[in-house]
Amino acid sequence: MFYHRKELAQPVSVGKPDARFGTYLLEQFGGATGELTAALQYWVQSFHVENAGIRDMLQDIAIEEFGHLEMVGHLIAQHTSKIDQTSVHDAPLFKLKGGGPHFLDSQGSCWTAAYIQEGGNVVRDLRANISSEAGARQTYEALILATDDDGTRKTLTHLLTREITHANMFMKALDAMGKLDDPMFGNIPPDETVKLVFNLSQGADERGPWNSEPDFEYVADPEPQGGMPKLPVNPSDERSEPNTQAPKTSKRQR
Repeated sequence: MFYHRKELAQPVSVGKPDARFGTYLLEQFGGATGELTAALQYWVQSFHVENAGIRDMLQDIAIEEFGHLEMVGHLIAQHTSKIDQTSVHDAPLFKLKGGGPHFLDSQGSCWTAAYIQEGGNVVRDLRANISSEAGARQTYEALILATDDDGTRKTLTHLLTREITHANMFMKALDAMGKLDDPMFGNIPPDETVKLVFNLSQGADERGPWNSEPDFEYVADPEPQGGMPKLPVNPSDERSEPNTQAPKTSKRQR
């Protein structure tokens, strides 16, 4: 059961409507890093999780993201409230479709479920969620830097802050499972190359914890181990002997 309260989670108050900036805001409504993507992603993931605590966390964050979608929608609506006074070149999407939010990103591309990352494995999903929150936080920061409206910046700063909170929650959940810094998960063990790292770029070679002992074995001059591949099996006409005889000339050609 869903229950919607008409009050916004946080105040949304735009002082200087800017339809062009409203176009930018569409990124967080119908874009890849937007609130709709996050809300649906976390909600669907929760159906695959056996751990009651993590399932509850995903559902709580998903519903909060729907609340954030509502806030972004109101931001867009307020920024496009004076669309009739705006040049068509400043905000063509709103001139054609009308003011308020739409399931489009800032470039006019339609929202797609391909944006959603869910794989039915809680470790994989939580790691994907950290990436999603990082993408959203980066977008909000770019939006904050693109406006000088105080009310808009305050709302966007709150939304940016919540992305950090959610990422921290996902990290804590992974840590509770012992998977925060363990790259291996699932039921199939890796093969003997799991610790090998290869030097495959020429030039000044940099070393660090990502390619050093005790976690890794650095191969400075790697050699291929697979040998030459087998020859392909080609169609019979390619294997046939070439015809070296001169073509016969018909009487008509003479």
